[in-house]
Amino acid sequence: MDHRSEVREFLSTRRARLTPERAGLPAWSAGGHRRVPGLRREEVALLAGVSVDYYTRLERGDLSGASDSVLDALARGLQLDEAETAHLFDLARTANASPGARRPRAKTDAVRPSIQRLLDAMTDAPAILRNNYFDYVAANALGRALYSPVFGDPAPNSARFAFLDPAARDFYPEWDKNTQDLVATMRGEAGRNPFDRRLTDLVGELSTRSERFRTLWAAHNVRYHRSGVKRLHHPLVGEMELTYEAFELPADPGFTLSTYTAEPGSPSADALRMLASWAATTDLPAPRAAAPTERA
Repeated sequence: MDHRSEVREFLSTRRARLTPERAGLPAWSAGGHRRVPGLRREEVALLAGVSVDYYTRLERGDLSGASDSVLDALARGLQLDEAETAHLFDLARTANASPGARRPRAKTDAVRPSIQRLLDAMTDAPAILRNNYFDYVAANALGRALYSPVFGDPAPNSARFAFLDPAARDFYPEWDKNTQDLVATMRGEAGRNPFDRRLTDLVGELSTRSERFRTLWAAHNVRYHRSGVKRLHHPLVGEMELTYEAFELPADPGFTLSTYTAEPGSPSADALRMLASWAATTDLPAPRAAAPTERA
């Protein structure tokens, strides 16, 4: 991924979505013929308290030397949310990275035994562990049962399933929203790990094979995937509406643990109990053990 292009497209798309009215600019600023959607560059510069020339340099992809105060002012001017602001700072960090910082750090996808024991101890809630390449590297029995269509692949990957497997549209009743959220999360991962070849290869593969992915990737949206409601249509128990919570593991950078629960007394809770009974009597496939690999 070309870093200057990433910066240019991110800033220009954030500018294009913000109208003068939303930005709180005077009425006269919005008047007359506007050649661009959203704000003009000079309007962003005004909001951020920098010169037009300096903002133009930033939007052309050159964040080198930009101070935290400038980045904060730019984030406020463009009304970036928490995830977008973090992404802007990640882009700036990459622009100022030394050659040594551009080398990926050696890590492994191996799951520590204590993490697997934790997953197995969670018997009433599906739990899944993913890495920052969206591979499902571990799960408890109920997690494998819940995502059995994804675990049908020996190397389950939620991104490949969502964009490349036709079954995903049935499994995710809100497929449009699910794919938007997934790509926005992946965009954040790419900002944090811009020199990660394995992640870049995944983006390239999905861009080549999925028009939907290409369209969403070009939007440059960034989002955190921390909590929310997931609707699934399970092939065995039907429609389910589950609340998910996602936790990053500080001792295992790149790993995220996701858990799913149902509202007590709801049809989804009944479906989850049925799924647990099925999982207890079925030999469900576990993710294929990942070989040690270099990942940033």
